[in-house]
Amino acid sequence: TSELGFKNTCYSYKTCLSSPQKTFLIYLERYLMPEQYSVASFVFFLNMSLMPRTLESQITLEKTPSYFVTQEAPRRIFNMSRDTKLIVVVRNPVTRAISDYTQTLSKKPDIPTFEGLSFRNRTLGLVDVSWNAIRIGMYALHLESWLRYFPLAQIHFVSGERLITDPAGEMGRVQDFLGIKRLITDKHFYFNKTKGFPCLKKTESSLLPRCLGKSKGRTHVQIDPEVIDQLREFYRPYNIKFYETVGQDFRWE
Repeated sequence: TSELGFKNTCYSYKTCLSSPQKTFLIYLERYLMPEQYSVASFVFFLNMSLMPRTLESQITLEKTPSYFVTQEAPRRIFNMSRDTKLIVVVRNPVTRAISDYTQTLSKKPDIPTFEGLSFRNRTLGLVDVSWNAIRIGMYALHLESWLRYFPLAQIHFVSGERLITDPAGEMGRVQDFLGIKRLITDKHFYFNKTKGFPCLKKTESSLLPRCLGKSKGRTHVQIDPEVIDQLREFYRPYNIKFYETVGQDFRWE
């Protein structure tokens, strides 16, 4: 059969559980998906020459967490393939920022406190939007850049919270968005109480269940509740605008 270029799907968001989604989609490819819906490859470069060629019946998945907040990404992806479907995993921006900080702290234990990095002046409630961990969670701001190139119908938003509490439901909606049969269902998951995340059950092709890596499910650092309240107030208008734009209430308030 001749090769016919590629149909591309990329998905993004740093510290918003895109790795679990990637794990579930790889599972879909390797163990469940019939030949007419095979996932060709995962690559990590926004470079046309590095994208694998796939058949008309195939979908190429590309995952890079920083795409959604990278200014030049929408234009470059659009120029590569304007039919690309985009999947964005989002979660409560306050929780996301704490998770981001916790991950960095595990590698750089001498960094300043979360509170110190979050505010230019905490007394006045001035949040430091130059800190990436804070700025990334301003979803409505980043989405504006993407909507200049892609219609909302080509962008699917996954709830990071529901990906934990209802992985089959969230992955069902992803499969609908991709136009493939719902092959990942409740029967493929179990909840790992130790990690606090859903895991994939073992299959005939895999003797062991598939769980996330050690970096997932890490206990977050303890943050002053007043700091959390201040950040919730800061994000509130951005969240509301995001809900209104995408037509979905993620209930982060």
